[in-house]
Order: sequence, then structure tokens, then C-alpha cells
Amino acid sequence: MAHRIVTFGEIMLRLSPPGRERFFQSENWTARFGGGEANVAVSLARFGRETSFLTVLPDNPVAEAAIAELRRHGVGTDGIIRRGRRMGIYFAEIGAGPRPSRIVYDRDGSAVSEAGPGDVDWSRAFAGASWFHVTGITPALSRSAADLTIEGMRAAKAAGLTISLDLNYRAKLWRYGASATEVMPGLASLADLLLANEEDCQKALGIGIAPGPDGKLELKVYEDLTAAVLGAFPNLSRTAVTLRASRSADRNGWSAVLRTRAGFLAGPPYEIEGIVDRVGSGDAFAAGFIHGLLSFDDDARALAFAVAASCLKHTVPGDFNLVSEKEVLDLLAGDASGRIRR
Repeated sequence: MAHRIVTFGEIMLRLSPPGRERFFQSENWTARFGGGEANVAVSLARFGRETSFLTVLPDNPVAEAAIAELRRHGVGTDGIIRRGRRMGIYFAEIGAGPRPSRIVYDRDGSAVSEAGPGDVDWSRAFAGASWFHVTGITPALSRSAADLTIEGMRAAKAAGLTISLDLNYRAKLWRYGASATEVMPGLASLADLLLANEEDCQKALGIGIAPGPDGKLELKVYEDLTAAVLGAFPNLSRTAVTLRASRSADRNGWSAVLRTRAGFLAGPPYEIEGIVDRVGSGDAFAAGFIHGLLSFDDDARALAFAVAASCLKHTVPGDFNLVSEKEVLDLLAGDASGRIRR
């Protein structure tokens, strides 16, 4: 596996009440680390890929603990810049039944949001790398963070890297004066692979497709949506869209579709019951798809692997998808019994 994958974004301290308690129902909190691009790097590292995570973190013990956690999972951290005043935080309350999960961000003034063009030595970061992954979360933090992301994508393009972009629209973050539809098409025009869900395409790119006559988003709707995305961005070779049917906080239908220049593919469907934590499942899909494309040289197989990997993420607490390639392949082979392995 000679491909080194570089991801760039913000890693945060994640604070959650235990189990499915409400915020401050008790005085106990679980502290973990997470963030879209870091989640992708961890998942890929656990699949055996060489990964590097780029970010900006302050010089304090909390940031040191985050770096140590990344290293524990095999992620390269040599390119992390140590500067800035604070590390971003987010609070996650896990829902149950009809009560949805809730996310509260505390990211204003974070080190990444204050970074800008010229702060990252991209030539050093990309030395020996073949892939660059970013999301629409970092550009939502500040104008300077958006400009830095674009600078990195342009440098990756010039260096010949494959670029993947997960749109990851976050309504709570776009507050600095620019809208997602003003910023994100410029990033999408630099990418080779676009990852999204239906809302991301509408809210970040302004590309929406009307539902069918019964109000449902049937497969034909996604065929039209992905065709519209590839038509709007001729630089893209592929666009993958995840499909989630949220029946409750505990039960979701899950799948994805893929449009390439050769045609349209639908991934395997899963009915996920007893969801433990769905935060990070989109990142697990992104990592699974990148790994699948690099491993199988087969779009259908790569899509199926990504859907299975992200299905398993729903069973793992925290942001990181702590599963192996073999566990994903076992699920793909039909082993979904949950029987104890002795």
C-alpha cells in the first residue's frame, strides 16, 4: 500500500454525557477527540493505509493529548503546526428513539479558524503523497480557513495528487459573511472525487432535484442529482451520495450511490438497528471509498466497501471508526449475525 493520503482540517475535543443522557443531566462527561478530516485519517490508518493529518493546534496539554491519540491509531502528525490560542470543542448528545442527537459547537477563535494562506508548507506536506482529502467544514470556519483550504487544493493539483472533497454542509458554522454556495463551488471545481448527501448538494452547491410525485427521494432522483453534479463540474471523475432513511435515532436505513463518467451504481442497502453513535459515519464512508478505490480498482466493489464500513461505524461510540478491513469484508460477505468471536 504505497499511497500516502494527506487530510487537512480541524480536530476537536468532543465532550458527551454518558450513555444517552441529556446535556448536564449528571456531572459526568466522556472526553474524546474527533473531526471530519481526522476521522478519515484514523479510519484509513486502521485499514493499513499510510496517512498524515494536517492541522493547526495550540501548544497545550489538551492538544498534546489529541496528537497522541492520532499517533496511537497510526496517523502521521509531523505536519501539524503548533500555534494559536485554543482548540475547538464540540458537545455531542446522543439521541434515542424519537429524540434526535444534538451537536453544540465551541470553535470560535480556534487555531485552525485563525490560520490562512502561507501558514502551511504544502510542498513539504505533499512530499511522497498521492491523495489529498478535505471537507466543507474547514471553509465554513472563517474566510482565512477557506482561503487556506483552496490554497492546499491548488497545491495538491499542481503536485499531481488525487483530491477528494466531502461537502459536509454544517448550517451552524457558516457565520462569517460568506455562504456555502459562494465558497464551495470553487472547491468542487478543484476536486476529482466529490462526496455528499442530498442536502449537501443543495445547500453547498445549489444543486437540488425535486422528489418524486409521492414526495419520496427514489433512486431515479439520485440518478438525476449525481448527473447534475457531474454536469456542473467537468473536473470530477466521480460523485458519491449517501442515502439515509432516518426512522428514529436508533434505526436508520443506509446506503449510497455513485455516478462515474461511465454510469450510475447503487450500493448495498442496510437496515441499521440499535444505533450506538452515527456521528462520523459520513467520514467512515469517505475513508472506505478512498480505500476501496485504491484497493479494488472496481467502482462497484469500492462503493460496497464504503457503505459497509460506514454501516459498522454506527455501532462504535465516538467519532473514529475503529474497525478493520477484515471486519468490513466480513460484513460484505454477509456476516451480520453479531455472534461472539471466540
